[in-house]
Amino acid sequence: MDYYKSEDLKKFSEVGKFSKDLMDKFFDYYNTAINTDGSLTKREKSLIALAIAHSKQCPYCIDAYTTQCLETGANPEQMTEAVHVAASLEAGIKLIHAVQMQNIMKKNGAI
Repeated sequence: MDYYKSEDLKKFSEVGKFSKDLMDKFFDYYNTAINTDGSLTKREKSLIALAIAHSKQCPYCIDAYTTQCLETGANPEQMTEAVHVAASLEAGIKLIHAVQMQNIMKKNGAI
């Protein structure tokens, strides 16, 4: 079964069907944070969003931010590098927890 369908992105606003006020507040925040130039350009924000989308493994976000990156002028090399930044950070986050493992091994006399 195919749960993730690109056309479902168009239905995102329907999530607020039963709580319009909260969804409107979300979209105000979201659009201000991600869809406008500020200290970061919309292109830079799109690259960050693309990296996070991969890190969080959200196919809808990967779809949306791949498109937005291209629309804001990011090239495939920049997009790929952004994904590698996210991947390397994820790896580091996983590996740093080995310190906890080593602390427990020391406590138990294994090392």
